[in-house]
Amino acid sequence: MCLEAIPPPPPSVTRRGVLAGAAALAGTVAVSGTAAAASSSTGPAPGGATPAGGDLVIRGGTLLDPATGEVTENAVVVIRGGTVRAAGREGTVAVPPGTEVLDAHGQWVLPGLVDAHIHLSTAAEARDALHRGATSARSGSTTFYQDIAVRELARHSPALAPRLTAAGVFVTPDLGDTVLADPDLTPLARLKDGVRSAEALRRVVEVNLARGADVIKTRVNERAGLPEQDPLAQVYAYEQLAEVVAAARRRGRGVLCHSYSEQGCHDAVTAGIRSLEHGVFVGERTLREMRRRGTYFTPTLTAIAGLADSTHPVLAERGRAYLPVLKRAVLTAHELGVPLAAGTDSSGGTVRPIGREVELMRAAGLSALDALRTATTGAARLLGTERTVGRLVRGYAGDAILVSGDPLSDVTVLKQPTRVVRAGVPV
Repeated sequence: MCLEAIPPPPPSVTRRGVLAGAAALAGTVAVSGTAAAASSSTGPAPGGATPAGGDLVIRGGTLLDPATGEVTENAVVVIRGGTVRAAGREGTVAVPPGTEVLDAHGQWVLPGLVDAHIHLSTAAEARDALHRGATSARSGSTTFYQDIAVRELARHSPALAPRLTAAGVFVTPDLGDTVLADPDLTPLARLKDGVRSAEALRRVVEVNLARGADVIKTRVNERAGLPEQDPLAQVYAYEQLAEVVAAARRRGRGVLCHSYSEQGCHDAVTAGIRSLEHGVFVGERTLREMRRRGTYFTPTLTAIAGLADSTHPVLAERGRAYLPVLKRAVLTAHELGVPLAAGTDSSGGTVRPIGREVELMRAAGLSALDALRTATTGAARLLGTERTVGRLVRGYAGDAILVSGDPLSDVTVLKQPTRVVRAGVPV
């Protein structure tokens, strides 16, 4: 899992051109016309500032608040400037005259979902994730800082991309072509053993932070999605992981860690990571340590389940073997009080609906409401956006999805939203 290779930018890229190159790789130039159309309700922002968002009234649907479980029938949600100004039953909420109305009769209305582990390398992937219900997301890294460009695209054209927490490039022993992502990374290409020394690990973290990464992504095990690799083989020791965490913490950033084996998971958690990704064979001792520390678990059940559909026999067998183990780990984590966050680990041009991850959380044994919280309030806390994302109440982002049925009875409706609203703009 975790990241497909993408062709590198031209070798003439300079430090000043890093973000411009990332924008080109992300496809923002190709969609500039669409961006202008999508932002037409707010117009261009003066001085390059971020537009406030749209004005919209969502009217007549059944509103669900994941934080409380409260259900409000015949609800009205008023969004002004991309932010919720009021929400409640029809007749209790003042509707501004002349505001565009989205008719939600016969639909359920929920806050936009959060995909806490996704690889968005192009504008097309960003739009696809948005249309599938992910109005917020956290990057699991990209090859050439495309996620930072996608984050900026989302800020000035919210109808084109989820609001994104960017991870920059992967802190991994073999950077491959990623050494071309920034001139300050190129000296690492001559390291015989790859990015393993304390100095090299700090270098990648520091370049990421200089480029504007919001979080740092590293690994402790090899990949499950490559048949030639052993997902239980450990690539970084505790001391190396602790070096990455310390370098990130000096700048107030957290670390998410790709992991599979129990020892690898334990080393990553005790080194101080913010969230454990995949974590198929995480054991109870590590889960208890995660609860004590408040470490999040992002199991990416969707990605592991997807392995079972592979045409490659090794990957298909891994998927069949790993999924039930991971489901048991998720249920144990939930019962122990470990915070869970939903993430699809989508990459390589295929964007899976975040609703599928909620469905698999439910299949692992969580209640429908608790499964939904992993993609709303829970994931928002992991991203540090719990005061603005994950609910449709006053002061929160005007991000919403409409679905055709009651998600508390059938979470599968979340896989195909009938409408998506991002910052008050229907997409």
